[in-house]
Amino acid sequence: MARSAHKSLTASRHGCAGFRQLRSRRKLLQAGSLAGLGLSLADFLQVRHARGEASVAAAGGVEKLPERIKSVIQINLPGGFPQHESFDPKPEAPIDFRGSFGVIKTKTGDVFSDNLPQLAAIADKFTVVRTMVGKIPDHNLATYHLYTGYTPTPVIDYPQMGSIVSHELGRRGELPCYIALPAKNAAGGGTGFLPSIHAPFETGGDPAQQKKNFTVRDFSLPAGMSLEQFQRRQTVRNAVEQRIRGLEASPVLLDTMDEFHSRAYSLLTSTDAQRAFSFEGETDETFELYGSEVTGDVKGPDGRLHPKGLAERLVIARRLVEAGVRFVTVQYGSWDCHGDVRKACLDQMRPFDYAVAGLISDLDRRGLLDSTLVWVTSEFGRTPKVNKESGRDHWARNYSMLLAGGGFQQGLIYGASDSTGGEPARDAVTLENLMATIYHQMGIDANKELLAFGTRPIEIIRDAKVVTQLLG
Repeated sequence: MARSAHKSLTASRHGCAGFRQLRSRRKLLQAGSLAGLGLSLADFLQVRHARGEASVAAAGGVEKLPERIKSVIQINLPGGFPQHESFDPKPEAPIDFRGSFGVIKTKTGDVFSDNLPQLAAIADKFTVVRTMVGKIPDHNLATYHLYTGYTPTPVIDYPQMGSIVSHELGRRGELPCYIALPAKNAAGGGTGFLPSIHAPFETGGDPAQQKKNFTVRDFSLPAGMSLEQFQRRQTVRNAVEQRIRGLEASPVLLDTMDEFHSRAYSLLTSTDAQRAFSFEGETDETFELYGSEVTGDVKGPDGRLHPKGLAERLVIARRLVEAGVRFVTVQYGSWDCHGDVRKACLDQMRPFDYAVAGLISDLDRRGLLDSTLVWVTSEFGRTPKVNKESGRDHWARNYSMLLAGGGFQQGLIYGASDSTGGEPARDAVTLENLMATIYHQMGIDANKELLAFGTRPIEIIRDAKVVTQLLG
């Protein structure tokens, strides 16, 4: 069946002013086209490194933990994913709290919202934490908290989790350690006090829009340039740099330039790297598993129903972790449903259900689920009570997250919220402690201190504890 392209990947332009402002700042990084010697990708990497360079080192000897998992795929649902309409329905609560959807029994005997039949059918393969506790119900501040483990301060900027992973573990193979598909969340901060070489590689091109024609911006040779020509120009560049090296007083700077050019050359000439960013060899059955043609129930401006593109993004994410990428972030949807939460769910929930269930099942059948963590996040949840606009407002005091693979227990519903889903009744989990648990599984001690600016020791996550009950 042919898969129709559709450029609108989110729900209607709803949401509070803070969320609209957050979305308007998401500009793709402009790296420029490959020209000249065909290495402006390296120049871009070099400039990015120079812009954010800082002196960072380990403060104190912290013993390295074993790496229990190799990769994380973070599927972020910006705007505030509604827990009542997903993982924590309250069928016995009054209608003003439970909302308009019913429930479906999971394979493990619990209940999810009937928006999630595919995930309910494989609930024995993942953990749901129903008692996540955030700090601030503000989109920008909460998103920064989600990505860094810290709330923003005017004193210091903290690095994102993917940047910490890049700094602590480094690359596995030729591809970047940390990739944002198609772009990073602008409110999530940056590399903080880490060198900017640890920023995410943003693909720019989006498989959700381009489908099988997906290409990464600046990830191919310039038009009309053959590989042979490219290699000749690389030889010329090397000769020039060797001449400069003989005159240059700072060999460290040239060594850094060499590293960037080496990485760019590797990416541009490696068939394995190029293949990871494509759909080469993927079958129609795989796209069907991920729900590539699945739509919501809300028609677009053209009066037709359209797929949302999350399926294609997650297929590429799976290919990236297969190729050795350690941390991949994927954005999906627009969940700031102050008005008509039912419509937002009817529009976006079914493609989400199919795509995430498909990814988990695909990783499992390929033998990759134990070594890969699928982590479904949102900056906070929604209020227990439906408002007068039939929507739900911001709520950080209790919400849900899903974790599949990566050594987390399978078939576990962890924690319980109160009768209306507004507060934890038992086993609350702070975001900091959950992040520390994920770091632990990757072989990183979240209590380790890094020296920022050469003198200031800062913990990766302050006073965090591993939630051992979540682990298998």
